[in-house]
Amino acid sequence: MGAPHFLCLPFPVQGHVNPLMQFSLLLAKHGCKVTFVHTEFSHKRANTAGGDNKEEAQVELVTLPDGLNPQDDRSDVVKLLFSMKSTMPALLPKLIQDIDASDVENKITCIIVTINMGWALEVGRKLGIKGALLCPASATSLASAASIPKLIQDGIIDSEGLPTKKQEIQLSPTMPMMDTAYFAWRGFKKIFFDHLVQEMQTLELGEWWLCNTTYDLEPGAFSISPKFLPIGPLVENSSRSSFWEEDTACLEWLDQQPAQSVVYVSFGSLAVMDPNQFKELALGLDLLDKPFIWVVRPSNDDKENVNAYPDDFHGSKGKIVGWAPQKKILNHPSLACFISHCGWNSTLEGICAGVPFLCSPCTTDQFLNKSYICDVWKIGVGLEKDESGIISRGEIRKKVDELLVDEDIKARSLKLKELTIDNIQESGRSSKNLSFFMDWAK
Repeated sequence: MGAPHFLCLPFPVQGHVNPLMQFSLLLAKHGCKVTFVHTEFSHKRANTAGGDNKEEAQVELVTLPDGLNPQDDRSDVVKLLFSMKSTMPALLPKLIQDIDASDVENKITCIIVTINMGWALEVGRKLGIKGALLCPASATSLASAASIPKLIQDGIIDSEGLPTKKQEIQLSPTMPMMDTAYFAWRGFKKIFFDHLVQEMQTLELGEWWLCNTTYDLEPGAFSISPKFLPIGPLVENSSRSSFWEEDTACLEWLDQQPAQSVVYVSFGSLAVMDPNQFKELALGLDLLDKPFIWVVRPSNDDKENVNAYPDDFHGSKGKIVGWAPQKKILNHPSLACFISHCGWNSTLEGICAGVPFLCSPCTTDQFLNKSYICDVWKIGVGLEKDESGIISRGEIRKKVDELLVDEDIKARSLKLKELTIDNIQESGRSSKNLSFFMDWAK
C-alpha cells in the first residue's frame, strides 16, 4: 500500500492553523500526501504563497467558505464557529470527492482536525475515512475537557462549566494541582461550553488524539485517555500559515545586540490588551533600560492596533514590530528572556529554544500553562498584578532583573530544551509515535 493521504482541517485561528501546518510539513517530509483546508477568508489573509522548501510545495492548499459575509467580524470566535458548523458539513463531501477524482491512485485515507472541527470527523466516518484530532493546546488541557462529564458528576463544576466552589483538584495522582477557576473554558458563555461538551463526544470518533507535546512535559495527562498520542514538539518552519507579514528586519537588529541581552515580548495572536496595561507595559520596557523586541500585533480585523503609546514612552532601546518570526527570535543568541501570555504554541517554542519565561496569562488554557512553567518545570516566574488588576512597570523591571541573574532557571531551561528535542530525534518517543501513526493511517 502507498503513502497515506491526509486531509487537514484547522479551526481558522492562528494558534490552530500553525501547529496543523507544522504537522502537515512533517508528514510531507516523510513522504505522505497532504491537502490542507483553509477557509476562503484565511487563505486570502495568510501567507499562502509557495514555500521555499520541497515539503511546503508538497502540501496542497484548498478552501471552503466559512459561511460569513466578507464584512463580518471573524474575531468573534463563537460566531465564526457556529457559522462554520452550519455551512461546511454539507460542502466537505464534494471537496473530498473532487480531490479523490483528481488522483484516483492516492485517495484521502485520513482526516485530521483541530478542536472545534469535530464535525469533519463525522463526515469522514460516513465516507469510510479514518479520523484523528491534533490538539493545539496541551495534553493537560485536552484531558480537562475530556473529564467534563466526571467533573459535573463529582460536583466540581456545574452544567454551565462554572466551579461550584473555590478549590484545587487533581485530574489524576500524577498531574499537578489545578485551580478550578482557571479551567480552559473559563470566560466563555454557556453556548460555547455546551458546544465543547458536544465537541468532545464528536471527537471520540477520531481513533487518535495527537498531542503537540511529549511524555516528559506532561506525563500524568496521558493516563486520562488511551487515545492520547504525543507527537511533539512540532518545530517545522513555515511562513505559509501566518495571518500577518513577519518583520524579518528585526533579526538584523538582533544580530547587533550583545549575547543574552534582549527581552522579547509577545502576547500571541488573539489576546487584546487593556489600554492601561498597554501603557504600563510600554513604560516598564523603558524602565528596563535593556534592548527589547515588542510585538504589537494588528487587530484581528487587520486594523491598526488601537492602543496609544504614552507620551513619555521613548522606546529608544527597543524594536517594535507588527508580527515577528518568533522561532528565529527565540533561538537567537542575543535573546535573554520571553515575556509571554503562555499560549501553548509559544510555550513549546520557548522550551525548544531553552529560554526563561516571564508569564502574564490572559485567558483559557494560559493559566494552566503558566503553572507548568513556574511551578512544575520551574523555568520562569509570574508577573503579579497590583490591587487595580494591572502589572506595574516596577513589577516588570523587578521580575526581569531577578530572572536574568537566576542561573538555576537558566540551567533548567536548557535541560528541558535538551530533553524535549531528544523526543523528536529519530530514536525519540515522539518520532516513533509519528511512524506508528503514519502506518495506521495507510
